[in-house]
Amino acid sequence: MLGLSIACVLAAVAWAYLFAGHGGFWRTTERLPPVTREPAGWPDVVAVVPARNEAEMLPVTLPTLLGQDYPGALNVILVDDCSSDGTAEVAAQLARASGRLLRVIPGAPQSGDRAGAWAGKVWAMAQGLGAAGIPSAEPAGSGYVLFTDADIAWGAGALRGLVGAAEGDDRDLLSQMALLRVATRWERVVVPAFVYFFAQLYPFRRVNVPGSRTAAAAGGCMLVRREALHRSGGLAPISGALIDDVALGRMIKRQGGRCWLGLSTQVVSVRPYPRLAHLWQMVARSAYTQLSYSPPLLLATVIGLLFLYVLPPAGAVAGLVGLAAGAATGPAALAAGTGLAGWALMALTYLPMLRLYRLSPLRAPGLPLIALLYAAMTVDSARRHYAGRGGEWKGRTNSSRLP
Repeated sequence: MLGLSIACVLAAVAWAYLFAGHGGFWRTTERLPPVTREPAGWPDVVAVVPARNEAEMLPVTLPTLLGQDYPGALNVILVDDCSSDGTAEVAAQLARASGRLLRVIPGAPQSGDRAGAWAGKVWAMAQGLGAAGIPSAEPAGSGYVLFTDADIAWGAGALRGLVGAAEGDDRDLLSQMALLRVATRWERVVVPAFVYFFAQLYPFRRVNVPGSRTAAAAGGCMLVRREALHRSGGLAPISGALIDDVALGRMIKRQGGRCWLGLSTQVVSVRPYPRLAHLWQMVARSAYTQLSYSPPLLLATVIGLLFLYVLPPAGAVAGLVGLAAGAATGPAALAAGTGLAGWALMALTYLPMLRLYRLSPLRAPGLPLIALLYAAMTVDSARRHYAGRGGEWKGRTNSSRLP
């Protein structure tokens, strides 16, 4: 009981730090500031949409992108990434119906040296950039590239707000974490925690400090200056990245670019994950990549999850049971008290995310069980990697590369 009580004290101290000193990762206040002063001239935007077998998603999402209330020029390039479900035809029909300029580019299959150098999604993104003339020998000029996904639905003024904020605060990369779908029981369990854990790894406030070492982005919505992409030579420096958004954020920061990452309710992912198996696949396909395929990091991550999330409630229960059974009063009381304190701080940090997703605050004390689920997903991600199935997505398995 003494050892358990000491461990619970350490966990409670760790949660006190996370609550007060870890970049406010748990807050959901990092939102796009309103545009108070519009640019004198709205710059051109090229939206690049990689799409692999997205015929079902596009009728819901593509019209929202094509119908943006944006005062400048908006051109959309959809890269049909070797789809087999008529994605290109559906996109062309939607473009004709909207009257907005849309180019559908047939994605070249990865073969030969190309397959060894480029990850699937980044290769599709690079083809879209090439169609937009980036990079080229000529200066990039003004304007932006918007990388977005085929499952993202856009509020009518979302792009206008993004560009206005980028121009007003001189940002090279502006990214918003899309609001994910929480329609099913398992989505309500797993999805808010997914965003919560992402923010814990990459506190948004730290990402947004110019010159800080923390860099990240959210792949569903990444607005990048053309000049920044031109300086880097396009996406070649991150060609093998399976986690393209974090890699892009790091690339822009390495060249001295100013980045911003926040939350949004105007940029929404409509992709359904109706069963736990679908959500498991979403997490497991990249979790081990995030750990750089390192067994020591995997072990440290699992131990860290158990220490931070499982130990406090376990210590609280063990301490209370010990007190009821007449065990050593001091250690049992210490384990119960510090365990409850750590558990309470943990639940408190989860409340803003639950509020963002309009879910009951009564879910917050259950975060330790969700952390156990994520630990299992991470271990399974490593298992898949060593079984040659790492990065498997939509019928394609990408070979393992660092992010």
